[in-house]
Amino acid sequence: MKVSGFTFCRNAVRYDYPVVESIRSILPIVDEFIINVGRCEDGTLELIRSIGDPKIRIVESVWDETLRKDGLIYSQQTNIALASCTGDWAFYLQADEVIHEDDLPKIIRAMQNHLRNPDAKGLVFRYLHFVGDYWSTNPWFYHKAVRIIQNNGEVESCGDAVGFHFKATGQYLQSGPCEWLAPSSGRVFHYGWVKDPKTMLAKKQEMTTVYHGDAPPPSEAKLYTQDTFEFEDYDILKEFSGTHPAVMRARIAAALRLVPRRNRWLNWRFYREVFRRGFRG
Repeated sequence: MKVSGFTFCRNAVRYDYPVVESIRSILPIVDEFIINVGRCEDGTLELIRSIGDPKIRIVESVWDETLRKDGLIYSQQTNIALASCTGDWAFYLQADEVIHEDDLPKIIRAMQNHLRNPDAKGLVFRYLHFVGDYWSTNPWFYHKAVRIIQNNGEVESCGDAVGFHFKATGQYLQSGPCEWLAPSSGRVFHYGWVKDPKTMLAKKQEMTTVYHGDAPPPSEAKLYTQDTFEFEDYDILKEFSGTHPAVMRARIAAALRLVPRRNRWLNWRFYREVFRRGFRG
């Protein structure tokens, strides 16, 4: 069994992505790691080169700025990396997603168990979305996503690169029959919302141009009137009491809580959100 890891990134230094930790988190179980680095001037390419692992293969690209709609540039850049993967399985992580070392043996077993199963097109991971700091998770974000696919040319990244679809039909993998998917027994620690508020604001402004071009919708207008990003739901987020991946220890040791927060069960806003969106954990 051969396993390829793959991802894309650009401006990872400017926007403080834990891309090095992300890559290192699965290097022990992949035979190669393909990373598509978009042209930028913040030192991202040099950062990736500094990892210095022979498994890593860098592909350099120039982003097509005409694809400023619905985040389509993200799936295009993901597929550039996927096209260079040579493994039986292709393990995708975005630059702000990290896998816990405790889950690696379970993920290997899942890949081995389904290697000869042509129906299992992808393996599903459970998500933990950290917001504001490393002690707060948002239970209302999506809970599951495919992060490992059979690398037989049938499936590719789609939309804004959250999921995958079949090339031939456009059928979204996660909306198809249950036999297309199998559990990986792994967790994705998603740190995309853990940033200094000023850095978070700059990142959100950049993402708005990727989704909407130079004409942001009224719902995003507030991003251009703020000095720092406002984590509006922070006071009703779920407290995280587990352990983080070992590769994140240095970042977490240097981090602080965003602001003090009392128990969400004592906050009336929490019950309003449960009524509006349901209890998700």
